[in-house]
Amino acid sequence: MNESKVVLGLSGGVDSSVSARLLMEQGYEVTGLFLDIGNAAARGDAEAAAQALGIPLEIRDISCALEERVCGPFAESYAAGRTPNPCVMCNPAVKFAALTDCADRLDARWIATGHYARAEDGALYKGRPENDQSYMLCRVRREQVERLMLPLGAYAKAEVRAMAEARGLPAAHKPDSMEICFIPDNDYVGWLRARGVTPPPGDIVFHDAVIGRHEGIHRWTVGQRLPGLYDERKLYVGGIDAARNRLVAVLWEELFHTEVRARDFRWLIDPPDAPIRGSVRVRHTKWEHPEATVTPEGDGVLAVCDEPVRAPAPGQALAVYQGDRVIGGGIIC
Repeated sequence: MNESKVVLGLSGGVDSSVSARLLMEQGYEVTGLFLDIGNAAARGDAEAAAQALGIPLEIRDISCALEERVCGPFAESYAAGRTPNPCVMCNPAVKFAALTDCADRLDARWIATGHYARAEDGALYKGRPENDQSYMLCRVRREQVERLMLPLGAYAKAEVRAMAEARGLPAAHKPDSMEICFIPDNDYVGWLRARGVTPPPGDIVFHDAVIGRHEGIHRWTVGQRLPGLYDERKLYVGGIDAARNRLVAVLWEELFHTEVRARDFRWLIDPPDAPIRGSVRVRHTKWEHPEATVTPEGDGVLAVCDEPVRAPAPGQALAVYQGDRVIGGGIIC
């Protein structure tokens, strides 16, 4: 493979545009890859970015792969009372798979994205604390990380925008995209309804007593506050019982757990055969990151945290770190 060639995921946004320019300034031959799901405006942005950068652009329709590997499981998870993270699902199965396929075809050694994390010597690390996205990458495959470049890992978002401005890139002032790519209006309940995922109303129970009704379990996730007060106390969703179509309400202090299990754990190191020490994240936050003992259990792990974590939600990812290094990720069960 050609060590000077890189295939970069190019959306046309500021992150991927600056990533391309930084790689070019380091002497790499960059090819952009736009992952097309039928959004003509997004495709136009990618084409404009590639033209401004002076790089070739490959376009790949990933609609079928996205439906099979992300959209379908996303809908099924909500119907089953889980809260999936679509980016964690998509990165290894769709985005990075498409990048490596394109790189193989072009004889390129490297793949790259605009994520705010670091990839060094075949290992994955946190980015800057203010915009670290390593959690979203915790389940990428080891062979993908071995080919990965992440040019923005050392930078903060404000610095990246300044670099785009200084280099005259058209994406310098483009707003950040905050929504799920396949739900552009951010109305996931409406998206689920359009797919026929409409669980019926059911009971809300608190300490085994029915205290109210919900409008469908797909509208809720573990940790959300329930409206109103119960005996002058705030209540939260502590569990979603899909089999009985009910929400289990708890007090704030009952949301915290020291034990978190994850299935389908994907290691970025040689899988250990005994408990190891590390730290964990159960959601994409900057502040919850307790130390823990992580024990392999079949295809999953049990993490016993030194300090309780708030509302680990089934379907979300459990990311495990040693220092700044990501050593793997699984799905909370």
